[in-house]
Amino acid sequence: MDKDFLKFQRRLERLEEAQQHKQDAAKRRKLLDQAGEATRDPYVWATEYTQTYNPHWVEEGRQSAYESFPPFEEYPHIYDLFLAFSLERIHFIEKSRDLMVSWACVAYLTNRAMIVPAREVLFQTQKEKKVKQLIKYARCLYERQPQWLRDAFPLGRHQSDLVLSFAHGGAIYGIPGGANQIRSYHPWGYLNDESSFQPDAGECYNEALSAVAGLIIFNSSAGPGWFADVRHDVIRTDGG
Repeated sequence: MDKDFLKFQRRLERLEEAQQHKQDAAKRRKLLDQAGEATRDPYVWATEYTQTYNPHWVEEGRQSAYESFPPFEEYPHIYDLFLAFSLERIHFIEKSRDLMVSWACVAYLTNRAMIVPAREVLFQTQKEKKVKQLIKYARCLYERQPQWLRDAFPLGRHQSDLVLSFAHGGAIYGIPGGANQIRSYHPWGYLNDESSFQPDAGECYNEALSAVAGLIIFNSSAGPGWFADVRHDVIRTDGG
């Protein structure tokens, strides 16, 4: 075969590869632009681009186990929570089971961990079984996104019942109760769920103040103890 023709053929192949590379790069930029629009506002992302799950959907007569967050007209407090999270660093929330507050906290922190490279978030509950459930919430929110959003924010290799990691180096970690559990981490965000039932919730708060760079959330149903005192500005000086 003529040498000049072979050179021409190789040059043509390189031009085609370069053109394909440009097209792929343009598609990637478009995908990232779309993903940025969908995830920039955590409330928009949570209510329009992902879904929660309800294990009691059959008993409650629902059409599916998966549903979007209720609209603003039904659950305006979720919008208020997301707005508050963006304005203040520390939050103490007394919740009711039917208000989806834990889901909202997980959604906000999952969104922030997913879209910011290398950002880490920490979930903590009294028992490991419960914190695995919170990681399951986060994983559900990730997996119920459209495929193009998952393509924009791919998962990392290391996954477990206690870790949801992202390819960009960020992750959400779950740990059981105990102030000493926090010391190994230096996350951007921290969620302490059902704080009323953690005997050392106060010590966890003190550790979080020094370890957490950004958002700190203590979220719990009502109960006696440190969390109730903090919520009602009670200062105890007698050790009671």
